[in-house]
Amino acid sequence: MNTTIALLLVLAPFAGFLINVFFGKSIGKTVSGIIGTLTVAISFATSIYFFSALTAEPKGFNITLFDWIHVSNIKIDFGFLLDQLSVLWLLFVTGIGSLIHLYSISYMHDDENMHKFFAYLNLFVFFMITLVVGSNLLVLFIGWEGVGLCSYLLIGFWYKNQDYNDAAKKAFIMNRIGDLGLLIGIFILGYLFSTLDYATLKTAIAGATNIDLYWLSAAALCLFIGATGKSAQIPLYTWLPDAMAGPTPVSALIHAATMVTAGIFMITRLNFVFDLTPDVQSIIAVIGAITALVAATIGLVQNDIKKVLAYSTVSQLGLMFLALGLGAYEVAVFHVITHAFFKACLFLGSGSVIHALHGEQDMRKMGGLKKAMPITFITMLVSSLAISGVPVFSGFFSKDEILLTAFHHNIPLWVVASVASIMTAFYMFRLMFLTFFNEFRGTEEQKHHLHESPALITFPLIVLAILATIGGVISLPGNSWLNHYLIPILPKLASAEHHLGNTEYLLMAVAVVGGLVGIGLAYAKYNKQNTVPGDDASITGFAKVLYNKYYLDEIYNSLFVKSVNELSKFFRDQVETNLSAFVFGFGKVTTAISLQGKKVQNGSVGLYLFAFVLGLCAIISFLFLAQ
Repeated sequence: MNTTIALLLVLAPFAGFLINVFFGKSIGKTVSGIIGTLTVAISFATSIYFFSALTAEPKGFNITLFDWIHVSNIKIDFGFLLDQLSVLWLLFVTGIGSLIHLYSISYMHDDENMHKFFAYLNLFVFFMITLVVGSNLLVLFIGWEGVGLCSYLLIGFWYKNQDYNDAAKKAFIMNRIGDLGLLIGIFILGYLFSTLDYATLKTAIAGATNIDLYWLSAAALCLFIGATGKSAQIPLYTWLPDAMAGPTPVSALIHAATMVTAGIFMITRLNFVFDLTPDVQSIIAVIGAITALVAATIGLVQNDIKKVLAYSTVSQLGLMFLALGLGAYEVAVFHVITHAFFKACLFLGSGSVIHALHGEQDMRKMGGLKKAMPITFITMLVSSLAISGVPVFSGFFSKDEILLTAFHHNIPLWVVASVASIMTAFYMFRLMFLTFFNEFRGTEEQKHHLHESPALITFPLIVLAILATIGGVISLPGNSWLNHYLIPILPKLASAEHHLGNTEYLLMAVAVVGGLVGIGLAYAKYNKQNTVPGDDASITGFAKVLYNKYYLDEIYNSLFVKSVNELSKFFRDQVETNLSAFVFGFGKVTTAISLQGKKVQNGSVGLYLFAFVLGLCAIISFLFLAQ
């Protein structure tokens, strides 16, 4: 029974992919969208089933489908592991995924390739589910590579624009760099413990008396490199802002709830590996804090509404990795969940704005939209308050836990994370004031056609805004349902104390005041003074450095892209040319010899008989001489 339901969970989106690929054009756009949405909704329903079933089976469901690989002493099964961590991930992946599919029915309705879009979305969800429910690292790797492929297809969906194709290729290549690290880490773990199964690996590590910590640390570092690619951490984060080239629902799906959280999921799943490698954990924490700060500074000056949200995503992911590096896996998971709610709402809200303005994404050409688009405004305001850490909203609870954890472990990292959080509040409300307040700065034609988006777009916004508001209740200070739920995955939570003292309350107050200061500065500059950023040419000084993203793309282009291109030209023009001449030389020698041999085959019977007699005489002579 559970095996059948698990297969339904995984294969329902794949069935939607097949239907839309082969029959999508013939069944029509609306039906194509409905089928794509229903298949993901089925997966959501089965996720709820397993969530409820875990109360009776707290150890989870380990379902083996078949023996897959058996080489020497390594045996790998193809199976699913449905425990507290995987089911929790499934709930927001399929739940938010269903809302995004529903949103896309209206958002993509005018696109001629709508059926193909839903096919790619379904395939993406299928691979993400595979990544989450896999019972071992090899099944996870299948899903890991699958979401990378689908991100390439979705980012470059509007392939007639070459810039979008370049963004898709950039995402694909940057992820391949990280994926090589993941693969090496998997190989090292397989070599050390002769297994890749999570449960067996955990047992082997717990029972080992003499673990080679050098190689275990190398494996953990390689796994983290894989996570830096997928979850956009320094130095492999530059693909994510460019990935805004894809349709807005893609941005919401990839960058809020699914693909970018894969790295956090993998590290949390292998917490028993990282707990034994404190040096690697320190690297994770430092990289996370630096990523949070760098991305936040870049977000301060971006004028593309989706680019602001993209750098916000990178910054928030940095905070999650900070928590992971400090060993607070449950805190990182908590922020993953709340972030999925408010960031999906913000991305879909930005899509609603772009939809109303017929494709315009520059905030300098917006303004005054709150009257024309009240639902979009209110839902994005709620989500902006959540991401800014304003009390009551979900982001306050999760972000506050990260800052508390950082303060108790490493005060310099707490300072960095706090500054990044203040910047987050500033640039998010900079976005809100430039987009929704004061006078409209677009064209008269745009102003004439301003309207609220259709119900299929606003309904997901309302649901996500509600979740962004109340989502924090799953882990209230001193009474955390989430921590209790994750005890089978993170046993140390059973003995952890969760009380608040004067220090904790003081730190909360500092975080809240910091967020309010960021909001106040944005209000003073972009609402009260009605400041509108100038054109690109007017940006000078350090702001220009931030606007150009610290010129990291240019640096990477000079150091790596041009170097690889020059190396390839050398091999093409020198090595391959000379090698080809050498190989073709053998061919010319063979041709010359064959031309001489061909002359013997002239059709003269007398010549053939003469050669036959000579040959026969030679054979007889050899036989007699040999004796």
